Amino acid sequence: MIAELQCVVLDCPEPRVLAEFYRSLLGGNVDQPDRRWSLDDDWATLHTPTGPVLAFQRARDHVPPKWPDPSRPQQFHLDLAVPDLDRAQEQVLAAGGTLLDGAGGEGGAGGGEGRGWRVYADPAGHPFCLVRD
Repeated sequence: MIAELQCVVLDCPEPRVLAEFYRSLLGGNVDQPDRRWSLDDDWATLHTPTGPVLAFQRARDHVPPKWPDPSRPQQFHLDLAVPDLDRAQEQVLAAGGTLLDGAGGEGGAGGGEGRGWRVYADPAGHPFCLVRD
């Protein structure tokens, strides 16, 4: 092993806002003290209950991806497992997420029988998927 994953960092215009958005989806602690980094207005973290840490770094000129437009690719995305896509979708939208594509999902997200996933954007425009667990 060469390295150990510390966290996944997402560029965004408002780090604390995005950390709170993902806390509403995943639970956990925003800006929990951690010896590995300092916290300030340009950096926020989310320690999730399952272990992974998400970090959010201010990018003043942030240009969000435009899924599925290849001229502004997503570059990476998070897959979040949920037991009920419809219920999770309601919660994601209420928290500030945006549905990008429900064609892969089941039920009322714009797609009929599908693969059990839907694509959303967080408030900074990063795509992520809800995947039926």
